[in-house]
Amino acid sequence: MTSPGPDDAVESHRYRLAPQVAVRLLGAGLVLVALVVIAATLLVALLPVPGVVLLVVVVLALGGLAGAAWWLRSRAWVLRLDDRGYVVRLVRGAGVTRARWDEVEEAVAALPQGRPCVVLHLRDGRTTTIPVEAVAGDREQLARDVRARLRQGGVRP
Repeated sequence: MTSPGPDDAVESHRYRLAPQVAVRLLGAGLVLVALVVIAATLLVALLPVPGVVLLVVVVLALGGLAGAAWWLRSRAWVLRLDDRGYVVRLVRGAGVTRARWDEVEEAVAALPQGRPCVVLHLRDGRTTTIPVEAVAGDREQLARDVRARLRQGGVRP
């Protein structure tokens, strides 16, 4: 095991998932749990399957839903910025989900489909779109953080 060198010290900031997005994801999970319980109920009702199978399915489904709720509330993050680059997770249609700052040509505010976003244009023509509604916290702080990291990387935001 090697000891960390000076290049390994990377200041990182994670932006958490916005609560309203977490609730939407949890709602989808609840619908999935309901479908699984309905399927298990039909299985128990129509086939010679013991009723305890339904109980096990319900307990496992609710446990999974509770675990997902805990993860969304306390662990899920959407955007991680560090001195080297960025990583985007849990955003459908984000485009490029990971890049170094030296790959970014510019950052702009945009309103695709009427939703405020930060769009990072990469030098090769690809883009990363980060909907600010998906990020918990202050939008202005997010913009300041992106601008500061771009300046550190030698890019004019």
